[in-house]
Amino acid sequence: MPRHLLRSLLLLLPLLLLPPPAAPGSLARRSPAALPGSRRLGTRGPAGSPGRRPAPTDAPSLRVSEPGGARGAGVCKSRPLDLVFIIDSSRSVRPLEFTKVKTFVSQIIDTLDIGEAETRVAVVNYASTVKIEFNLQAYSDKQSLKQAVARITPLSTGTMSGLAIQTAMDEVFTVEAGARGSNSNIPKVAIIVTDGRPQDQVNEVAARARASGIELYAVGMDRADMESLKMMASEPLDDHIFYVETYGVIEKLSSRFQETFCAVDACVLGTHQCQHVCISDGEGKHHCECSQGYTLNADKKTCSAVDKCALNTHGCEHICVNDRPGSYHCECYEGYTLNEDRKTCSAQDKCASGTHGCQHVCVSDGAGSHHCECYEGYTLNEDKKTCSVHNKCALGTHGCQHICVSDGAESYHCDCHPGYTLNEDKKTCSAIQEVRRLISTADACGCEVTLAFQEKVSSYLQRLNTPLDNILKKLQVNEYGQVHR
Repeated sequence: MPRHLLRSLLLLLPLLLLPPPAAPGSLARRSPAALPGSRRLGTRGPAGSPGRRPAPTDAPSLRVSEPGGARGAGVCKSRPLDLVFIIDSSRSVRPLEFTKVKTFVSQIIDTLDIGEAETRVAVVNYASTVKIEFNLQAYSDKQSLKQAVARITPLSTGTMSGLAIQTAMDEVFTVEAGARGSNSNIPKVAIIVTDGRPQDQVNEVAARARASGIELYAVGMDRADMESLKMMASEPLDDHIFYVETYGVIEKLSSRFQETFCAVDACVLGTHQCQHVCISDGEGKHHCECSQGYTLNADKKTCSAVDKCALNTHGCEHICVNDRPGSYHCECYEGYTLNEDRKTCSAQDKCASGTHGCQHVCVSDGAGSHHCECYEGYTLNEDKKTCSVHNKCALGTHGCQHICVSDGAESYHCDCHPGYTLNEDKKTCSAIQEVRRLISTADACGCEVTLAFQEKVSSYLQRLNTPLDNILKKLQVNEYGQVHR
């Protein structure tokens, strides 16, 4: 065979040995059971988990970046972790598939900064039994770690996921096994890789592990039971569960974990999820702050308008009134006016300004206060402003010449001083001696009239006497004559 043809075959041989490419979109598809609880990783979760890039809210499928992209090696520095891989090597995992799992583990190790003061890695292998392949303190460089991973062999039948988590919690995440103490603030992370359904009680064990501060990620392949993945993974489930349909694409998940463990500047990348302001703290850390007039909510990301009136930081002397979010203005109590500083108040003399509302008299009490009073003879009504007549005698409109005597709120009568008597008009008075004089004069006048009348009667009677005498004489003559006849 010609030498140039042999050389061409040697160049083509690696390409011919490559596995066939995965079907387009095979990584993005998920089984129907995976849809409710699995998603690419997002914001920082509980138990001190490292920062992660948030998943777009409009992305319904799992998307994995290709290695060597914007998040490739050299772009970011991974945060220190105590990382334990818990890998399923039961009989359902074929040898070639198990090799791909080990490749997946090695690729994640490649994206990390390995070292005593950096990330430490351990591997727990399980099937019906559990084997600690190596502890966290076993290797402090990438090359040694990857070589140790390459030497791992499958175990046997069975899927004792709960036992594997328990073993990792009791024997791997310990100071004796190389884990760093709680004072170090180094996150404890476990990645469980399985393709089956656990054959033991995994729910309670996983709950205890999470409660102890271990953050659990569940990576399911092929026949993995989604409900079991949910039982094992930390909250939020959308950020801690991965599912791929075949082992052929599991290796590409390593780039997603690179983003998870990468100490990138989320403020620069715009992946911080801060509603208002993102503040970079260095080493991939950041915190959120809010614009003026707002306060950070309990989620440490979103902001709510500050009710400065409720906070009592407004500076208003009297009344604080909320306006738009974070804004307010000051007002004053009744009887006060707002000063030029728009915060303090000065007393207003309502009596002087004529805004008091008193019917009769306004009396200033100082400090912007006043009260109403009534004229003499009036009483203040319940409204403390208007007045009603109380004593008409006191009003001076009674018309009594001498004395006005009040008989109640609306009634009175007139009286006279001693030595006087009330006239018929019931208002004016006359002295008693004058009355007597008038009476005496009247009596004298009466006597004169009587005397004149009497004189007239006497004169008339005298004139009548003469005729009467004549008649009497005649009667006497006649009477005498008859007697002597």
